[in-house]
Amino acid sequence: MSATTLVSVEEYLATTRDPDCDYVDGEILERNMGETEHGGLQAALTGWLYANRKRLGIHVFTETRVQVRPARFRIPDICVATGARPSERILTTPPFLCIEILSPEDRMSRMQERIDDYLAMGVSFVWVVDPASRRGWVHTSDAIREAKDGVLRTANPEIAVPIAELFD
Repeated sequence: MSATTLVSVEEYLATTRDPDCDYVDGEILERNMGETEHGGLQAALTGWLYANRKRLGIHVFTETRVQVRPARFRIPDICVATGARPSERILTTPPFLCIEILSPEDRMSRMQERIDDYLAMGVSFVWVVDPASRRGWVHTSDAIREAKDGVLRTANPEIAVPIAELFD
């Protein structure tokens, strides 16, 4: 059994890592990062959202620290804010949408903990997209549903992203 070295929030925030890591209750956790399928999908989805940002009234961020609790920082692949552009360096106000793109090494139990953190913080929608199966799921505080029609959606504002377009 290996020992875990705990670090303070201040030390985490003062340290630069590439790629950046999550911080969960004193532990620095590496994120599964990209192979081409992950990186390509992240770029396509970011591009789609960014190209439609003015029409939708959104702000799009990639790999930005989100403080979900005092001792928890998550770094979603993509997050979307509504309203005025956030002025904070680290998002402490819940984004409207957090998006996680699965990597082959991702385990559902670990992903579910991330989803739960976002929803508990007040994030309205969490999308999880699997590039291997080309499927997506929409998580809200009320339900989890697969985008069986092939479209990832939110409401107010209504965002509707056809998954197949992301792979063209």
